Amino acid sequence: MDQQKVLALFDERMRRNAQPDDPAVRIERTGDVVRQVGASADDWNGVLWSGLDEATADAAIAAQVAHFTSLGREFEWKLYTHDLPADLSGRLLAAGFSTEPAETLMVAEIEAITADAELPDGVRLQPVVDASGVELAVAVHEQAFETGADHLRHRLLSQLGGRPETFSMAVAMAGDVPVCAARMELHPGTGFASLWGGGTVPAWRGRGIYRALVAHRARIAAESGCRYLQVDASSQSRPILQRLGFTALSTTVPHVFRP
Repeated sequence: MDQQKVLALFDERMRRNAQPDDPAVRIERTGDVVRQVGASADDWNGVLWSGLDEATADAAIAAQVAHFTSLGREFEWKLYTHDLPADLSGRLLAAGFSTEPAETLMVAEIEAITADAELPDGVRLQPVVDASGVELAVAVHEQAFETGADHLRHRLLSQLGGRPETFSMAVAMAGDVPVCAARMELHPGTGFASLWGGGTVPAWRGRGIYRALVAHRARIAAESGCRYLQVDASSQSRPILQRLGFTALSTTVPHVFRP
């Protein structure tokens, strides 16, 4: 993989020319900033891309703070370490943002992924196609990440109801118990599909279920004509994804502003 070329494609297609990830949101381009504005505070609100320099950064930051504050919204500035200016993070912190844990931007060419779809005995994959499936996925998320999932529930229900053709999610079931869940979003015309939310409940980790869900989603993405899979990987999933053929291209650090 030509890492610089693929990173440039990602920036251009997935960030600068981003598509709404949900029917309830809209993409706005204002100056050198691309942002997503949701219909409510339950949607993801934030800055996806910026083309700033030392002379324009502070004014652009202030404009975004003013815009989202006028809506009463918390928002995220999706900052990547290769974004300019080099001190953009420091400028955001000075403006009142706080950081959340860093994630690694990882990309793989689908044909090079080495994952297999073999599941442990007694475990099967169940597609998420309705509200009951969403509740299974939410149950996994709460156990795997030890956090609430109200925003996730809202997002999944909205995507299923609005653009199901660009959304795929599966839950790994051990009998009647959900033990792993992961979703994928397709981005028509970009060549990319993005993987999100892969998590396994503690008692079922280390048995290859996460690998199988990567393989499952890679197959669907390939059938949909995608060339690349993209993940914002946590420290836990990064080594697994590296073994499956993913390459680290950058680091993303969420900067969040709370009015």
